[in-house]
Amino acid sequence: MSTTTTTTTSPSDEPTRIKTRFLILSDTHNASPYPPDTSNVGFRSPLPKADVLLHCGDLTMVGHLHEYQMALDMLASIDADLKLVIAGNHDISLDDEFYERRGRYMHRLREQDQSICREAREMWTGEEARRAGVTYLDEGTHTFTLKNGARLRVYASPYQPEFCDWAFPYFAHQDRFNPPHQATPNSVPICENPIPDFPAIDVVMTHGPPKGIRDETHRDEHVGCEHLLRAVRRCRPKLHCFGHIHEAWGATRVRWKDSEEEVGWEGYVEEAEWINVDEEDLVEDGMVSMNISQKGTRGLEIGKETLMVNASIMTHRYKPHQGPWIVDLDLDMNR
Repeated sequence: MSTTTTTTTSPSDEPTRIKTRFLILSDTHNASPYPPDTSNVGFRSPLPKADVLLHCGDLTMVGHLHEYQMALDMLASIDADLKLVIAGNHDISLDDEFYERRGRYMHRLREQDQSICREAREMWTGEEARRAGVTYLDEGTHTFTLKNGARLRVYASPYQPEFCDWAFPYFAHQDRFNPPHQATPNSVPICENPIPDFPAIDVVMTHGPPKGIRDETHRDEHVGCEHLLRAVRRCRPKLHCFGHIHEAWGATRVRWKDSEEEVGWEGYVEEAEWINVDEEDLVEDGMVSMNISQKGTRGLEIGKETLMVNASIMTHRYKPHQGPWIVDLDLDMNR
């Protein structure tokens, strides 16, 4: 577990829940926001200010050190009190095991150079990341105290089902997110850092999507993870954000089934409400904004609902035209 704390003093008359603004990005692949006067895309500068920035991986195209520097420079330009980042399958030098097997080929090197992995990790966990205000998250649970006085509990994982032999893979029959006694029936449990049960987590950050939720490819295939969906139903966070499948950009409001029967992934969800996005508003505002706090027009029913957001900035054809998401939600005050 990793814990980062920013000390703050809160008056005794503050509410027990604090509205907190999240800016969500994924799959930027070295892109920076377009200039402010660009009129036909949502991803343009300046990006909206937020309490917390969440970047769900694929910072680069193929994990070169100069690409990481470009990503850090882009993240440094964003105005957020806390910036949380995970890797994705394209950030290959942040996966030591994968890089040892495939790095030489993918980086077109004459000889294997594992020192790239050490340098990459140092970039994301050392002084350069601190200057950019970035906190890099390994797989597991992390707790933060925000400047607004709220407590944020995050589960993070860069792993996704094997996809064209890129980084951070596991096989589809392997359950990476549930402990053995809660694993998907007939799966092979490989979990080292299980997603906790409700109510331990506020936000789940993964690179890949869960099965059936914002995971549909341009070939009409659902490529998300059934075991992840099972774990998120058990966890019931307020927000689950991810990327990976560019063409599945968007948000879905999920209401969970209470039944504990082994019904398969299609039976975990009672209702999946597709969030409609006005493309003209997206381009004009440079974002999609949702307020699911209790002061919003329709507050989230905590423990019953989760907002699922695929925040891929890149389109299927690798054009950085898709807008970021702003989500306002309530967090418990840190005590």
